[in-house]
Amino acid sequence: MPPRNPDLHGNAPDSSRVALVLVDVISDLEFEDGDRLLPHALAVADRLAVLAARARRARVPVIYVNDNFGRWRSDFRTLLERCLERRVRGRPLARRLRPRASDYVVLKTKHSAFYATTLELLLRYLGVSSLVLTGLTGDRCVLFSASDAFMRDLRLWVPADCVASIDPEHNRRALDEMARLFDADLTDSTRLVLSRSAIKRRARAGAARLRSARAPAARPARRSHAPAA
Repeated sequence: MPPRNPDLHGNAPDSSRVALVLVDVISDLEFEDGDRLLPHALAVADRLAVLAARARRARVPVIYVNDNFGRWRSDFRTLLERCLERRVRGRPLARRLRPRASDYVVLKTKHSAFYATTLELLLRYLGVSSLVLTGLTGDRCVLFSASDAFMRDLRLWVPADCVASIDPEHNRRALDEMARLFDADLTDSTRLVLSRSAIKRRARAGAARLRSARAPAARPARRSHAPAA
């Protein structure tokens, strides 16, 4: 076996224990029930865009894992150009979430972000141990990706406000299953603090105020009864 190359021949310069993965957010949505998915996808798109921007500022790798939609002769750039065409249903989604030059892109052919893709190898070279998994759809591709991530011993964070499905009830059930079966943390993206070394939760402002209100009042300092010199 050849020796392990330390940096994927210079193509993975980052080193981070945390990575953000966006699943299937670049889509023309020109398929059955795509019209039903669009409003739910747009509802999470702005939060996803904010989360991705925060990850980039923290130098956390942002990885787009996208279906090739059966276009075997296409690369990601071609898919993006297709989704940005006028009168394409998924255009507003692609405009909000198009990747930046610093982001990574992985094409997939089945539901899971890991199945027959380069994602596992990329994460290994980056040194990732915690994965923030987001995107479409919660009850299919995100769910299958979460299962494969769990089986690879990755710590899972699936912010509930950054995952959408055609049916909101199916989405909720899928999130519950990811938490139950794969120990996924469903903390909303607004409460996640990302860094290259760890993911932390930001305390809820209301909860912090409540704890402060319940805290016992500080006792006054005891007066010294020592005799004056």
